[in-house]
Amino acid sequence: MKVIPLAAESMGVRSMATFVEVDGVGILIDPGATLAPSRFNLPPADEEWEELRRANDRISAYATRAALVFVSHYHEDHFRSDPATYAGRRVLLKDARRMIQGAQAKRALELGVALAPCASITSADGTVHREANFTLEVSTPLPHGVEGTTLGSVLALTVVDHAQRERFVFASDVQGPLSSVAGAYLIRQRPTLVYLSGPPSYVEHELGAGVIDRGIANLAGLIEATGCRVIMDHHALRDSRWAERFARLFETGRVVTAAGFIGHGTTVLETRRRELWSRARRPAAKVGTVPMRPRRERKTAKGGYRE
Repeated sequence: MKVIPLAAESMGVRSMATFVEVDGVGILIDPGATLAPSRFNLPPADEEWEELRRANDRISAYATRAALVFVSHYHEDHFRSDPATYAGRRVLLKDARRMIQGAQAKRALELGVALAPCASITSADGTVHREANFTLEVSTPLPHGVEGTTLGSVLALTVVDHAQRERFVFASDVQGPLSSVAGAYLIRQRPTLVYLSGPPSYVEHELGAGVIDRGIANLAGLIEATGCRVIMDHHALRDSRWAERFARLFETGRVVTAAGFIGHGTTVLETRRRELWSRARRPAAKVGTVPMRPRRERKTAKGGYRE
């Protein structure tokens, strides 16, 4: 089994897009990527827009190699609304009518309508899909962070490679996991490799240190119980002090970022937005000497914590 993170916070954008190849079959997981529309009261810097372009190019390229596409939930850093990404493929989607509400429900229904003429769609919640030499196991909805969160639910996907005896679990935005229900589910899956969003310590001032510490303890417990390796990225790397805050986990030698997993240097840009903008600024021109440079109209980016 090959697991290839395509885009992530450690690669410069908000995403967990991943490509898995098992028994010659390509699976594209959560093919979305965005930028924080505002961080430190600043819009995305040019460097972030460039990484987003590269990330979307990678996702599009790997989509052409995929026979299946899986969408864990409908925050815009986890899926695309463009039917071309899914056309002609089997698509496993978070159920649009089960444990979903608000903007996510609307996006889910709209995506289902757009894909109906061009893809084979399955509501994936709690389903099992057996192939010749591998199995896909989809969880029932798990909390997007703490239990009772207003952020909704996510699905976890387990890819079981029977020949290699590997179990890869894509646990999406369980954020640690922060939920004991999600933590117990992950242990039961007996993973050899897990990819998940780490605790959102960048909003620790809102959630409290105890919540973040619980997510760290739950992930440490998963590693101890199963001996699995872990790719931890996404929400965890939106904190400028992520390496220090999660030192306990990285010191196990079992936890890496998405960029680290594929052997690339970490390129965290969102937390450096002040620095990137300060480098981009130029001294104001004096009136009557050099013409003022016209202000460029900037694109917008979607994908905040409360999506």
